[in-house]
Formats: sequence, C-alpha cells, structure tokens
Amino acid sequence: MKIEPAAVEDASRELYIRALKMLPPDIKEGFATLTARETDATAQRVLGTMVTNIAVAEARDNLLCQDTGIPIYNVEIGRGVEVDGVALKAAIRKGCERATREHPLRSSVVHPLSRRNEHTSCGAEVPVIHVDFVDEDQTLRLVMIPKGSGSENNSFLRMAIPAEGVDAIKTFVVDCVLAAGGKTCPPTIVGVGIGGTSDLCVALAKRAATRALGTRCADAEGAALEGALTRAVNGLGVGPQGLGGDATAFAVHVELAATHITMNPVAVNMQCHSARRASATFTPAGVRYGY
Repeated sequence: MKIEPAAVEDASRELYIRALKMLPPDIKEGFATLTARETDATAQRVLGTMVTNIAVAEARDNLLCQDTGIPIYNVEIGRGVEVDGVALKAAIRKGCERATREHPLRSSVVHPLSRRNEHTSCGAEVPVIHVDFVDEDQTLRLVMIPKGSGSENNSFLRMAIPAEGVDAIKTFVVDCVLAAGGKTCPPTIVGVGIGGTSDLCVALAKRAATRALGTRCADAEGAALEGALTRAVNGLGVGPQGLGGDATAFAVHVELAATHITMNPVAVNMQCHSARRASATFTPAGVRYGY
C-alpha cells in the first residue's frame, strides 16, 4: 500500500481541527464516572459546568478550549506500507499550517528566544512528529494531540536512587500532583514514566498522559502501580479545577523502560481534563477517522 503525501497533508489538517473540537468518548465516560463518585457538592457543580462546556462547544462547532496547544503527531507505520519518510513529515507540517491559516486557529507556537509567532502553529522542531513501526498489515495510523501549556508546564523529572525503591516513585508523583494543584485544570490524566534514560523517561510520561482512559500498562507491576497511584492522587482533595473534592484525576497511567543498575529515573507529565486527540487510519479501503 502506497501512501501519498497529499492524503497525509489533508488528514493532518483535518485532525488538528477535529482534535480541538471533539472530545474522545473515553474522556466523556471518565467525566460520568467521576461525577457519580464525587462526594463534594462544589466539585459536583464544577464537573457539571465542565460537561456543559463540552456539550455547548460540540453543539456549536466551537473549540473545546482556547489553547490550541503544541501540535503533536504520532505516526504508526505497519507492514507492507510504502511511504517517503521525508515527504511524510513535510506533509504533516503543511497540513498543520493549513489548519491554522484556513480554519483559522490561534497559533500558540513561538520562537523560544525572540517569542516571534509565525502564525502557522509551526516552528523549529514543531509540529512534534514521532514515527514508530507496528506489526499490522497495510495500515498507517496518524494520531494528532494538541498539548496545552496548562498541563505541559506541569512536567517533572527526578533521577531517583534505586535504594529508595517504589516508595520514592509514589511520593514523587503525589508531590507533583500537589505542586500542580489547579494549574493543570483537573481532573487530569497523570502520566508517569519510569526507567530508561532521562529523555526517554520524560517521553514515556508523555505517552502515558496521552493514552486513552481504560488502557493499562503492559507490565503487570506497572499496571498495579497505576491503580495504587490513582487511589492516592484522588485522596489528596485537590478536586476539579483545584477547588476541592475527590475528582483530582481520571487516572494515573504508567509506562516503563529498562534502566541502568545505578539509577531509577521517574518523570511526570499531565494532561488536562480536555484530553484532546484525533486519529486517521489509512488502509487499502481508504481513510477512517476516529480517536
């Protein structure tokens, strides 16, 4: 199966707009679950306001949040797919630019030193593009995630000492959630990366934070830690928008990598309650959009 750059460009444009306007079903279900469990009256009202905002935005074809974020595109290439990698990345960038100018969208991307805004949502190394290969025949999947600064600003890394054990990981995650407070617009998805090198650990935390609700860590010990940390975080009393209550996080997600015997990196990255993403799956039958 050959993937044409023009098709990728069109999909990249469409995905940016879809991600900003349509909240994935798993996040809506997460709101329903948290609302049913919430015991604080103020938190109940705040959750209700969030749910209403989502419904109004979708009904009126408006953005879910004014922050159009840093555009991230994750590409998964299956077996038997013919694609020009250089052209693929160029097409994604062009689609991102087109979405920003043609829709139009607020560009949130600037030069880190001059703060110059090109009004394309693009710049040096942006959009962020990750390419991976999967054991799936005749399939290419493109996932777009607009990562807002409210959640991205609450990113943390600690090079823990192995002798401190799992307790150090738990303490660090809880401390990070408390430090973030309401700045991440909770309820959040708390992504935790453990192991690898410092850069891989942070990337794992981002991957965990942007996973769909209901998914589990592939490692059994990591999955058990997810449950323990979710219970701990939701016992902190931060609550929706940091105003108190039980619903601090939809979930805590963990991703692991092997690491060196003399270190144990742990990173935290958070996703806000508007956990936006959209996907396009290319197969011989055509392009299918989803989440």
